Amino acid sequence: MLRVHRIPFSTNVERVELAAGHKRVDVDWVDHDAADRSGIVALSGQELVPVAEFDCDVVRGSMRIVDRLERDHPEPRLYPSAPGDAARARIFVSWFDRVWKGPPNLLDERPAPPDADALAARARLWTSWFEDLLGDDHYLGGGALGIADVCAFPFLKYARLDPEPGDDDPFHAILVELLRADGHPGLDAWVARVDGHPRA
Repeated sequence: MLRVHRIPFSTNVERVELAAGHKRVDVDWVDHDAADRSGIVALSGQELVPVAEFDCDVVRGSMRIVDRLERDHPEPRLYPSAPGDAARARIFVSWFDRVWKGPPNLLDERPAPPDADALAARARLWTSWFEDLLGDDHYLGGGALGIADVCAFPFLKYARLDPEPGDDDPFHAILVELLRADGHPGLDAWVARVDGHPRA
């Protein structure tokens, strides 16, 4: 049994929920109050979630946990089997976390950054690329749910889905504003498609 520590409404936790659901891995979820992360700190030395316990190993970071799930439960795959395609998928994951998420994260700071308008414009431009990336495919990596979808969906879902009742995270409100500034029917259809996949 995999044990994962989480807080409510976490986008990064949802990555693990999607990956584990796809692989039909049972998860023992340990819920923490977002205002009291002392248990998470005691386990991992830091406050961020998710944190997973794989037997004797403690793994923090959503995509590190997903990669460990891929290693321990290789089927059904999230990464492509061809090395070149797998490398491109890893480049996407790195770009999404290190580049695309940059403007929304900065816009979540207080006071607002002086270049807020430029950051929002950059995020809107980059979001339009997903429409082109999808093309006629059902998923970001082709014809089946893959690592790119697991990585991006919990953030891009706000293009179509409202925050859950009780979710007052300002970061999610920023994502709603940024992602709904322009029309993108292909991305909206992808959100609905991925949202239909099981969660652990």
